[in-house]
Formats: sequence, C-alpha cells, structure tokens
Amino acid sequence: MSLNDDTNQPSARNLPALLSDLNEHHRSCTVAVSGTPGGTIHVRDGLVVAMETPGTPGVEALLLKSGRLTEQAWTSVRASDRSHEHLARELVAAELMGAGELEIVSLGALFDAAFVLSLHRPTGWEVGDPLPVLNAGTGVTPERLVAETTRRFGVLAQEPGAIARSTRDRVHHTSAARQPRATTLLSPRHRHLLSEVDGRRTPRDIAFTLGRGLFAVLLDLRHLMGRQLVEFATPTAAERPSTAPRTSTPSVNPPVPATTGLPRRQPHRTGRQKTSPDSPEHRP
Repeated sequence: MSLNDDTNQPSARNLPALLSDLNEHHRSCTVAVSGTPGGTIHVRDGLVVAMETPGTPGVEALLLKSGRLTEQAWTSVRASDRSHEHLARELVAAELMGAGELEIVSLGALFDAAFVLSLHRPTGWEVGDPLPVLNAGTGVTPERLVAETTRRFGVLAQEPGAIARSTRDRVHHTSAARQPRATTLLSPRHRHLLSEVDGRRTPRDIAFTLGRGLFAVLLDLRHLMGRQLVEFATPTAAERPSTAPRTSTPSVNPPVPATTGLPRRQPHRTGRQKTSPDSPEHRP
C-alpha cells in the first residue's frame, strides 16, 4: 500500500498497517476510527502524538480529575490558545506544570487509548487533515505502540475478548469487603479505588471518576479480586448500560454483592476498513 493524493488508494488491512504506512511517508493527519468505542488518532510527521477515545480518560480528564490542574487554570490556558495545538506549550510557559510531568501524562494517555482501541475490532476509519490536539510534542512509532499494547495484554494475562467484557461489567464489593480488617493491608491507592466501587460503576466509569487510565484501574481491580474484595457482576439481557455518575462519592458501607461470573464471548462484527482520498500510566 502507498499513501498519495490518488483517489483510488487501497485500504490497509488493519490499523497497525495503516500507521506504519503513515510513518513511512511521514504523514501528518488525523485518523477517525469508527466502532466501539472508536476514537481519533493524531499523527505528526509519521509519529503518533495523541489518541482520544471515549473508552478511557484523555489528557484533559487526567489533569483535571487527578487534581494536577484546576478548572480555572485550564480554562485560562485554553482561552490563550484558540487553536488548542499549543496547549502543552502554554501549560509549561504558565508554570502550571513541568514539561517532564506533562510528557509523562500525555504518553500515559496515548498508550492507554491504544490499549482500549485494541480491545475491539474497528468497523472502519477515515484519514483526514490534521486536527489540533493537546500533545507534548513527543511522538511514538507504530512499532512502539504495538509493543506496549502487547505487553499490557500479557500483564493482564487474559484474551482480549475477556478484557473487553470486564471493562463494561459493573464492579461489586464482596461479603469479605465488609469485614473490619479487610482493607488493613491495602495501599492508600487501592483503598481509594475500593471506595469508588458502588455496584453501579464499571472499570471505565471508575477510571473517569478517579482520573486514571483504564489499564491502571484494571490492574488494581485484579489486585482487589485476588484479595476477594470485589467481583464483576454478570449482566442480564435486560440490563441497561451503566449510567453511574463519574464523580467521587463519600464512602459508604459496601452493598451486598450480586451474582458473580462473566458473560459469554460474543462474535465481533467486522466492517470494511476504508480511508479517504486525502489520506491509524500506569505500569504494573
């Protein structure tokens, strides 16, 4: 495959192949990925500088929800850069955060989005002109993205389909979590996450609530499951998607756990991949 200005370009067989071709030709563009959850991939000179997906918090959510940045400061910086292409530079220039910290947050969000997009087969994509996006200026190669995503699947030690299901299942406390000494040996981070488990939130909801990447939340939930403090609920056919609030709530006594288990794996629908004529946090 060769990307050029012809209107009859062949489609890449998958997103990694598309990103590799964009890298080879030093393209700057935006790839809109359709599907569940879908997302946007921002490429500059062939390197991926940012990814956005509703499946996990982006840089803005990570900065605000984690308390690294206040709403007032964020609004002020956004007002100073209408294009939003230089937000990272403005944040550093205003001394709201260091360049190194912002780079770490940006790379964490990028790798987490790549992980989430890899959980589902996309139904298609469109390659268009570059769109402004908050990025720290540090791009990564397609090979590095694939390597990091593969590592994360290996750490979770589950097939992608099972991981994808777990991100959508609601998390419950177990009866063991009611014991007075159940959380004695937990770290503050694990206790904080446990306090956000209310029987309604999914791992994705919890990630947005805490301002943390979904991969990091899944790792911590696995730790809590190992201590038999939480479990995933089995959704019923009539169960509506989670509408749990993504804001922290005061700690309450854990609810009585629901029936445990995981749903059966459903076959994915695959769509035709396409391109437009002008045209892809936490470590354990």
